[in-house]
Amino acid sequence: MTWTLPDPILTTPTPEAGLRPGWAAEPKWDGFRALLAVDAGRITLRSRRGTSMAAAFPEITAGSVHLPDQTALDGELVVWEQGRLAFERLQDRLHRRGTGAARAADAWPAHFVAFDLLRLSGTVTMSWPYHRRRAALEAVFAARRLAAPWTLCPSTTDPEQVAEWLTWGSVGMEGVVFKRLTDPYRPAMRGWLKYKPRETVEAVVGAITGPLTAPRTLLLGRYDVGGQLQYVGRTTTLSRDASHSMAALVSPAGGGHPWTGWSFSAGWGSRGTLDVTLVGPVLVVEVGVDVARDSAGRWRHPARLHRPRPDVPPGEVDLFGA
Repeated sequence: MTWTLPDPILTTPTPEAGLRPGWAAEPKWDGFRALLAVDAGRITLRSRRGTSMAAAFPEITAGSVHLPDQTALDGELVVWEQGRLAFERLQDRLHRRGTGAARAADAWPAHFVAFDLLRLSGTVTMSWPYHRRRAALEAVFAARRLAAPWTLCPSTTDPEQVAEWLTWGSVGMEGVVFKRLTDPYRPAMRGWLKYKPRETVEAVVGAITGPLTAPRTLLLGRYDVGGQLQYVGRTTTLSRDASHSMAALVSPAGGGHPWTGWSFSAGWGSRGTLDVTLVGPVLVVEVGVDVARDSAGRWRHPARLHRPRPDVPPGEVDLFGA
């Protein structure tokens, strides 16, 4: 009888970047959370929401023959391209099947970054404390001499190592995950903490969603070296007070707006488009963003509005890609 994978343990955001006594830390990867099980030659590869991903990643399922039978892992699917994590390549691969998936596996091979052990050779390990599960996971990698597509996620109890990981944003690392050394693996529970560094930056408001009298979100841009306003991301939904403030500062675009005729995705990986109103690209705002970027330098997650900066000319905002 095939063992059923549990729902994955979840994380809770923390504002604290420091490593606490009795905890370990791991890098937070910019990829797809995935659970994998090998049972009598049958491979299960599923997303956090339970969707099967096996057909989209044939190199992962083929590599599962190197794992012990009746074993299950929790981890992250990632794709490396030109020295950084390429989430957009991973996103593109998710919907491919058959020969298309095989070609994509050759062009943009995925790795499974294993960071927890849920079952080992028929023994369910979720009740074990993290430090024991971690030791067993390391032993599997050593004994089996696992290599690509398998990657063992680093783990540390050294605060200096955590500080170094937090400087890896340029290669696509999103932050760190903290795990208590004595905790078991609790499916569907928020048992881990995650810290994602954020930075405050400036951008130009180029469009809004919602009515001009009560903007819902702001679409933001930065000028490139050629003087073209490039889209960089969108804010989270504005509070009532922020929406009221923005309504007094934005005005409809005149002719020749640089985004005329453009369409904007409703969300990362979504095929839906936003209903937007172009505004004169003259208002600068200060926003908080995290380190996740796509290959062009656009923000993958919504920005949080801090304050308008009508005192800053658009030409003084950092260039696109900076």
